[in-house]
Amino acid sequence: MTTLLRHRPLVQEAAALRAGTDDPVDAVNRSCDRIDAIDPQVRAFVPEDGRRTRLLEAAKRRAAAGPRDAAGRPALYGVPVGIKDIVRADGLPTRAGSALPPQVLGGRQASVVDRLCAAGALIAGKTVTAEFAVTAPGPTRNPHNPAHTPGGSRWGHLPCPLGNGGGSAAAVAAGMVPLAIGTQTVGSMIRPAAYCGVVGFKPSYGRIPVDGVIPNAVSFDTLGCYATDVAGVALAASVLVDGWRQPGPGRARRPVLGVPAGPYLERAGDEALRAFEEQQEVLRAAGYTVHEVPVMDDFERIVEQLFTMNRYEVARAHAAWFARYGDLYREQTTAAIRQGHSIGDAAYETARLRRGAFRERLAADGAAAGIDLWIAPSATGPAPADLTTTGTSIMCLPWSNAGLPAVSLPAGHAANGLPLGLQLIGRYGADESLLYGAAGIEGVLNGAAEEVRVH
Repeated sequence: MTTLLRHRPLVQEAAALRAGTDDPVDAVNRSCDRIDAIDPQVRAFVPEDGRRTRLLEAAKRRAAAGPRDAAGRPALYGVPVGIKDIVRADGLPTRAGSALPPQVLGGRQASVVDRLCAAGALIAGKTVTAEFAVTAPGPTRNPHNPAHTPGGSRWGHLPCPLGNGGGSAAAVAAGMVPLAIGTQTVGSMIRPAAYCGVVGFKPSYGRIPVDGVIPNAVSFDTLGCYATDVAGVALAASVLVDGWRQPGPGRARRPVLGVPAGPYLERAGDEALRAFEEQQEVLRAAGYTVHEVPVMDDFERIVEQLFTMNRYEVARAHAAWFARYGDLYREQTTAAIRQGHSIGDAAYETARLRRGAFRERLAADGAAAGIDLWIAPSATGPAPADLTTTGTSIMCLPWSNAGLPAVSLPAGHAANGLPLGLQLIGRYGADESLLYGAAGIEGVLNGAAEEVRVH
């Protein structure tokens, strides 16, 4: 249903606002018009009375505060941004997709919101999340087809606390905002980006502070962002990521790409694997070196290790709230918390040590093969036609477990017309190199897509 889609590139919008050829008031009205027209179907935003009035007042204050010249205006001057509703923002209640009283969940504004505001952004509102970003899905629909999920948190046939970023991804895909903030515990940035046909960027663990964000599993929780292209997420990353370093000259070498052959890759569905093979052929034809590297032969044990840590941590994060408000939690979240209660300290510590060994082994395997970036399907296939599930995070699981930076690029369509994504994974801390490499690969994939459309 393409009427629900619209392309709003962040870099062009931000440049026009900084230059003064666009105005923050006009940008607010465009976003609010689009939210009013489309969000009753997509349901990406948490409903807010007086959204337009609030935003217009903020836009007028922003414009009045200056500076008047383009050179002095910050990077995101006047840009409306969606914020996942587990991220605290002053003036907007944090409900986290739950029935708990918002005042219980309140607290200091998140540093990521401070950084957005310092960069001139306007907070368009809170985007829908699964309850506490755990597992019980929110009402958001996929803008490509509202009968399908936008992505979120589920693993295999079991509910699993892996987060839900579908509201933010859907808001960008539907053109309501050019930039939105999400979180990923295991797969809730990368998978919704693939399902909704946008670019999603999850930095290295720890490179964006998570203070002011309601925790899911503290050893994995990572803030990230969505835009329609790599240039957009790179602009946002330059504002949000600690110690961001702009790539300098002499970075023209194409990254060497690694395909993680073995039981991990076998988890992808047939359609995703066929598309992945075609993507590899396109990249090789464009001059990229692509190596198959056997890794993760103990994948089931890796999954078990993450599952143990994740459930243990989500139970501890909710200990006080659940003790007081347990009857207000949804069934899926309650089940995840109770499973976490059954995991003891010794089992958790064993899982944590195994995780450290896995990180070291994965890094060594990549270095031995000369890999700059791993590539893999972003998800097991297109978005499921089922609003009671949000798909599986399994294709993101090992990379999030290792804390590595990842980006999902739109990469063709399934037979039913829904988007597919290609996931690129970089070395820990090398987020800048990841996005630099992703920009080149994006250009190759876009050229291939154009060739398919033309011929």
